[in-house]
Amino acid sequence: MASAVETLSNLERRITVKVPVEPLQKEMSSRFQRLTRTAKVPGFRPGKAPLRMIEQQYGPQVKEEVFAEAIETSFGQAIQENKLRVAGMPNIQHKPLNQVHEDFEYTATFEVFPEVTLADFKAASIEKPEAQITDKDVNKTIDVLLKQRAQFIESNEGAAKGDRLTLTLTSFINDKQVETTGDKPIQIILGDDSRFAIFDDHLVGGKAGESKTFEVNYPETHNPKELAGKKVQYNVNFILIAKPKLPEVNAQFAQSLGVADGNVDKMREEIKQSLEQELDKRVKIKLKEQVFTQLIDSCKADLPKALINVEINRMAQSTYANLKQRGADLKQFKLEPSMFEEQAKKTCKLRLILAEIVDKNNLRASPDQIKAMVNEFALNFDDTDEAVKWFYAEPSRLEEPTALATETNVVEWFMKQCKVQNKKTTFDELMSGPAKA
Repeated sequence: MASAVETLSNLERRITVKVPVEPLQKEMSSRFQRLTRTAKVPGFRPGKAPLRMIEQQYGPQVKEEVFAEAIETSFGQAIQENKLRVAGMPNIQHKPLNQVHEDFEYTATFEVFPEVTLADFKAASIEKPEAQITDKDVNKTIDVLLKQRAQFIESNEGAAKGDRLTLTLTSFINDKQVETTGDKPIQIILGDDSRFAIFDDHLVGGKAGESKTFEVNYPETHNPKELAGKKVQYNVNFILIAKPKLPEVNAQFAQSLGVADGNVDKMREEIKQSLEQELDKRVKIKLKEQVFTQLIDSCKADLPKALINVEINRMAQSTYANLKQRGADLKQFKLEPSMFEEQAKKTCKLRLILAEIVDKNNLRASPDQIKAMVNEFALNFDDTDEAVKWFYAEPSRLEEPTALATETNVVEWFMKQCKVQNKKTTFDELMSGPAKA
């Protein structure tokens, strides 16, 4: 087998490989001999058909298989001999295999992984958030837990923040109906943090049996975007108003949170420990976000189109899956590749940079680090021991904990290279942003 490599661009290569036919003919003969034992040929019992009839019936199929395997094997050998790291699937061109009767050539065009140029990170700066869990944070968490366990009692009073409202509504944009609950009432907690505050403000004071009509001007940045920048008119009918009755912070409440002896002080301490764990998690997330942004912005690498296209496809499939899970009609959505291109480029670039740093600095996660990450994952399951066994039962299940543990190593390595400035903050400020693992 002989091969020659051409450089078409920074990343694109074309390799020409010559394949000798004689070894392939021998392999075909060997396969025909094996087929004589099992092949089914009309008019003959299995294993009794003449060799020439086996060759007539199975010849094209066997030739296709043998020659295709030879191309695959020879391509692997060629890129290994020429020390090429292929990115994506190659485009292989050759004459129709059924027309090949002597030594033949094929060409394979493909992209290679780029050289990654790492920056000097000594001038880089990272802010490390510093916060302490206070009694105020513990009290706020307890308030949330109390509200989650609230009993709602029907009331004739006007609606106030924190009340549970049962209502029907219809909405209009430019006098055209865009949404309605119909005859099926919905329930909302008035003033909930996840709700649009201006809408809820209009509901304050409403009583059971009353109706309200009002308009809401949504900002351009509103989510969902279907309402962004729109003026929407609402007709709301109040069915029921229910006031919350919170439980008392006592032994019974502590026991409901898993404190067996009902000790309230112990409950507060466990809540504080839980908040400290969440605080530590958020600090690590903030640090990772900053490090990854610095890596993307400061390092240089040409990006193979093949890798970008694979990532675009992955992101589109993930988006479709999320839409389907939410009950959306996928026929109404057309996701263009351009929607994901920018993020796909950043993701591909980051992966290349991380791989370079990990390889150069031997930062791949150790078995102990992987186990620690698995144990952390297992805390989300009722039976942690069984969860750990589940992860280790299939090697592919360790890919995510391995990747996250390795990323942690990269973040720690980066912070040793750059300047780290401590920044005082609060638990609430850290919790205000989204948590990205």
